[in-house]
Amino acid sequence: MVVAPPSHRPPVILLVLVSAALLASAFDPFDRATWWMEVAPVLVALPLLVLTYRRFPFTPLAYLLMALFSVILIVGGYWTYARVPLGNWVKDALDLSRNHYDRFGHTLQGVIPAMIGRELLLRTSPLRPGGWLFTSCTALALAISALYELLEWFTALVAGGGAIEFLGSQGDPWDAQADMLCALVGALVSQLLLARLHDRQLAQLARTSVASGRP
Repeated sequence: MVVAPPSHRPPVILLVLVSAALLASAFDPFDRATWWMEVAPVLVALPLLVLTYRRFPFTPLAYLLMALFSVILIVGGYWTYARVPLGNWVKDALDLSRNHYDRFGHTLQGVIPAMIGRELLLRTSPLRPGGWLFTSCTALALAISALYELLEWFTALVAGGGAIEFLGSQGDPWDAQADMLCALVGALVSQLLLARLHDRQLAQLARTSVASGRP
């Protein structure tokens, strides 16, 4: 189905900002291999979103969330998650035991699959807002979070000590479990707080498509 985007300007602005952050981060990151691994999702997603924009544009909320998550990945790739200055500032200010920037990233790692999955399911499947949609999106977010933890484990097996910066566990033996808990919280909270706004934007997108006379 071809859908007419309601406005080109916001997605283009977000694309420019994320692209600028990505290019800036490519200059002298703390660890080049870690940078590649962390920004890989952005490098894959950006071209796909550009290529599919006219045929399948997302809602402004979805683009905003994807842009925010992209910047989080880029910042973590540049400094590595254990060394992000903002996380260190919070660590010192609250007398925490570790830099929790990665926890913030994993929370968004739950938000993005839940909300993007919600949009895709509402637009391409018979599912409607309700319990089954909520459960399906939550399960999707948890599955992707678990898959990412398996990827980290596999990287550690292959790279050994070279994967320390990518793992970002900072000596926490329960790091994987805490990361998945953050993703679960992100998936639940985002659906509870953003569902109404998301539904309004989906309705607006549908009206724009009808007004354009496109199928």
